[in-house]
Amino acid sequence: MNILKTHHLVSFLSIFLIFSSCGSKKTTINSEATASDSKVLSKKIEQIKTPNNDYQLVWADEFDYSGLPDSTKWNYDIGGHGWGNNEKQIYLEKSFENSYVKDGKLHIAALKKGHENMQYTSARLTTYDRFLIQYGKIEVKAKLPEGKGTWPAIWMLPETIRTKEEEWPLCGEIDIMEHVGKDPNMVHVSLHTELYNFWKKNQYTHFERLPDVFNDFHLYGIEWTTNSIKFFIDNKLFYEAIKGENGKVTANEGWPFEKPYYLILNLAIGGNWGGDVDDTIFPAEMEIDYVRMYQTVEPKN
Repeated sequence: MNILKTHHLVSFLSIFLIFSSCGSKKTTINSEATASDSKVLSKKIEQIKTPNNDYQLVWADEFDYSGLPDSTKWNYDIGGHGWGNNEKQIYLEKSFENSYVKDGKLHIAALKKGHENMQYTSARLTTYDRFLIQYGKIEVKAKLPEGKGTWPAIWMLPETIRTKEEEWPLCGEIDIMEHVGKDPNMVHVSLHTELYNFWKKNQYTHFERLPDVFNDFHLYGIEWTTNSIKFFIDNKLFYEAIKGENGKVTANEGWPFEKPYYLILNLAIGGNWGGDVDDTIFPAEMEIDYVRMYQTVEPKN
């Protein structure tokens, strides 16, 4: 998923620990979640197991509330200008039809519904201006929409594209998961850079067909270090991109993954890759069970 300052690399772990010691359950709300509204978590921190002793949880949304996505954690990208891919949807902000939390899941829904000059509405959530991460582990447990024309993505862009310090693809892009409905169950992971990107058809990439991405939740994630980005599906190594592999350039033009990035969850419709749209599939939804981000534990002296 390609296109084209304030940020908080703060740890939420201490907050979670306080909540867990209270033994309370998160309040169910019918409107937008806020910091004052959501003081406790029903899924205690001890239930969120860290992948291993090398990581600590620094940010999470377990979606154990109801209403709009928590505004202390999520922002929206909005608009319907094609997003560089001739996409056919318009992304709306704070629309209960297009992004809502219910029954412990985040729902990102695309509808065949005219809005302004677009035929479809959807949502694109980001952690920009809420949380940035540089190196660590990211996990998103998701179930994908079925049908031709759907294009769900779990991906990342750096802060520098928002501050206009860099344009795409110089800024870099990390695609944790992409799927297009015209090719069912084929899951793609990719890295895009100035020198290696889909325009040039030489990006870092790998794709395989999974058992059932429409009816089953799968865990999509990365482990990101200074020298590599490993992609995992259901905790199994799916692909590893290594800095400088096969003689690739290690400067920013070839490996722009040494700066803070933010997470994006969206459901696009149609476009250059999404292709023709089957209008009988709507509403189409991507469901997210949880999002968790970890950072490396610093060794103790």
